[in-house]
Amino acid sequence: MKFDLRLQLDLHLNPDELVACVGCGLCLPHCPTYRVTGEEIASPRGRIAAMRAVADGRAAPDAAFFGAMDACIQCRACEAACPSNVQFGHLMEDTRAAQAPERSRWQRAVEFVAYRGVLPRHRVLTSGTRVLAVAQRLRLVPTRFGLPQLSVRPPTPLAPDPDPDAYLFTGCVMDAWQRDVHRSALRVMRATGARVGLPGAGADCCGALHVHAGRHDEAVALAGRVMGAFPGDAPIVVDSAGCGAALADYGRLVGTADAAAFSARVVDFSTFVAGRSLATRPGSATVVVQDPCHLRHVQRAHLPVAAVLANGYDVKLTADDGLCCGAGGAYSVFEPELSLAVRDRKVAAIRTAAGTDSFVVASANPGCAMHLSAAGLDVRHPAELLEQRLGTD
Repeated sequence: MKFDLRLQLDLHLNPDELVACVGCGLCLPHCPTYRVTGEEIASPRGRIAAMRAVADGRAAPDAAFFGAMDACIQCRACEAACPSNVQFGHLMEDTRAAQAPERSRWQRAVEFVAYRGVLPRHRVLTSGTRVLAVAQRLRLVPTRFGLPQLSVRPPTPLAPDPDPDAYLFTGCVMDAWQRDVHRSALRVMRATGARVGLPGAGADCCGALHVHAGRHDEAVALAGRVMGAFPGDAPIVVDSAGCGAALADYGRLVGTADAAAFSARVVDFSTFVAGRSLATRPGSATVVVQDPCHLRHVQRAHLPVAAVLANGYDVKLTADDGLCCGAGGAYSVFEPELSLAVRDRKVAAIRTAAGTDSFVVASANPGCAMHLSAAGLDVRHPAELLEQRLGTD
């Protein structure tokens, strides 16, 4: 029996993707929110069942439905475990887009400021970063946010090489808060013999957070700007796992041949380095690799991280099948309780893998790095760790 049509919500889901789930449950142990709560509705299988019920008009899109969707971190570990190749990430993104107008007034206001007023406007973001840096020095920013030490001075510009044969994508938050990672990435790429260019105007934001929040049209518009900022056909190297996943999905997001060709140029930083010659000094310091979800589960490009670090460090891997750390873009802001519970499990897995009191965590995603730093871990980007080992004895 269907509900009143006025209660229905068109989720605009791909019917083939929606029916692909056979309910086998192999995804359950890989879902961080299910592992924390043990609740079916907190699993990919449960969420898909809820999507079907709402799409068919058998259930109302009520607060319980919205809560279950919002509680998903979108780590997409379920996709890597699924034998039926269910595209859960697509289903969740489309559901978020459909429910965006139903969000509370305050959340829509916060998202409007962040997603339209700040992230796509790099000057606004960098100016706001300097204000945040002052607040940080006045101890007005809680350390639980895990922010890096921000500078009150305008960031020193990065310098591109002439006639580049590769580009480095810089993006928004990472460029404003962790530009030193970009500097390390540039130095390492150049040490492999690459001539590295930087994006032209328009590449201020890739739209990854917009996609997660269901702001589809804005994400498409940002994708168009980004594609126009990288002329030619040289590889586009990305040192942020979340941004890399977004750029590599432009073909589906935008739906054009040009977008698909652009996505084919995208390569993760460690993958790029692993395919070239790089002289590094050996060392014995312990490094535990944390696989960001969008590097491991979405791009399936996590293995080169450990490979490129192995010559300079004693590399350790966690035994949790790439369990999410709980950061999830803005997830830790809107779902702090679940986020911290998921992080506790990740921190325990990292410490177990280290087997020593002295270790560094390698993370190729800024959100993961900040989230884990807030838990008291020493986190570095693989580019920074490689830069420390450049050259030979």
